Parts: sequence; C-alpha cells; structure tokens
Amino acid sequence: AALISSEEGAIGGFAAHVMQFLTMDGLLDGGLKFRPMTLPDRWIEHGDYTEQLSTAGLTSGHIAGTALRILGRKDEASKYVLSTLR
Repeated sequence: AALISSEEGAIGGFAAHVMQFLTMDGLLDGGLKFRPMTLPDRWIEHGDYTEQLSTAGLTSGHIAGTALRILGRKDEASKYVLSTLR
C-alpha cells in the first residue's frame, strides 16, 4: 500500500501531522509506503503559479512520477517528470 500527501506548505506542515498519525496508530509498521511532497526549503522566485509548482516539484507529473516510483516503475516515473520540464 502507498500514500502520497501533496501540499503547498513547507516541511513540518500537514504531512508531518499525517506521519505522526500513521506512526502513532502503527500504520507504517506493516509496509505502508508514505511519501510527503511539500515545498522545498529554498527560495522560489515569484512568477506564474504553474512555473512555481514545476520548480517546487509539485506538478501532476511530479506526483504521478512519485506514485510510479513507489510502485517500482522507475522508468515510467522518469517520463512523467521529464514531461513536466518541457
């Protein structure tokens, strides 16, 4: 099983609360793969919203790529991420 959280917040936000819940309830003990996707801890220039998401790695392609990597389909994952960079 896998779970991805995607947020436009910084590290320590919603995903941290999700991880706390999963850990306290023992839901990560059985092999659940959890991948939080948050804004990186660095400056992102002001600009077009879609460009900012791409810079942050939070586009639909990045999310799909993360999902495919969790499932072990790394070759397919790279295609999704590369398509968001064009």
